[in-house]
Amino acid sequence: MHQQFFTDVITPAQLSACLNVGDLVVLDASIGPVGKMVKPEQAWPDTIIPTANFFDLEEDFSDQNSEFSHTMPSSKQFIEQARELGINSSSQIVVYDSYGIFSSARAWWMFKAMGHKNIAVLEGGLPQWIAQGYPVARAQEGSDKKLRAKCGNFEGEYHGQYFSDRFDVQEALGLKQSSVLDARAQSRFYGQMAEPKKGIRSGHMPGAINLPYTELLVSGQFASREQLVKLFSARVNFTDSLIMSCGSGVTACVLALAAELCGYSAISVYDGSWNEWGKLIELPVTTE
Repeated sequence: MHQQFFTDVITPAQLSACLNVGDLVVLDASIGPVGKMVKPEQAWPDTIIPTANFFDLEEDFSDQNSEFSHTMPSSKQFIEQARELGINSSSQIVVYDSYGIFSSARAWWMFKAMGHKNIAVLEGGLPQWIAQGYPVARAQEGSDKKLRAKCGNFEGEYHGQYFSDRFDVQEALGLKQSSVLDARAQSRFYGQMAEPKKGIRSGHMPGAINLPYTELLVSGQFASREQLVKLFSARVNFTDSLIMSCGSGVTACVLALAAELCGYSAISVYDGSWNEWGKLIELPVTTE
């Protein structure tokens, strides 16, 4: 299986049909609950999609030298960790998480940034896989989160346009043809509740537009394409360059995935997101 056969989002039925075919790699990219989220009852390592490896967004695939969580690691680190998961340059990757569509979109975006196009997110994630009656397994004992069957030959090259820094965001906020979308809940966007992390100011960037990622989802799955288009077109122009932001760069990627499904092309994710912007006191913040 050396050519792309899935794009961006696939269903549990499509994954089931190909689970043991060719160079397919299934990754669980779940992270722990954030804020008031409840930890799923069925999750890694006790409940996994058969053959899945663990894509560790917290450590292996984060820049451990950054003071901000979930930031993109170096190309060298990414490539080494991908190889340890048995991923080849020819691999078709399917990524999921235990909430539906949450952190899986972050893994999808990171692989895209590394030039790997054969990557898809499982629609509805592990909950939908289970709800539709497909089999589950338990992670192998002593696997250290990885099956380590064999080392892959993954090669990647970082494409910087997939991520923005605070300077890019500052510039975009002043341009008519650019929009910054914030995936956080409305109450956080307007500073009506404290940020989960200490030392982070409440509110949002002046000029940013709120589009809570939860509004794009219905029971952990994307709403219809028509509804997604409606949500985006009410806020931005189709020709706008879009920068997605959130708390730590995870749910911003849910917005990025949805925007791509709607046909937007100039999309970037602010890697530091609100963890960075809200901490740096020289950057402007508003609650209006």
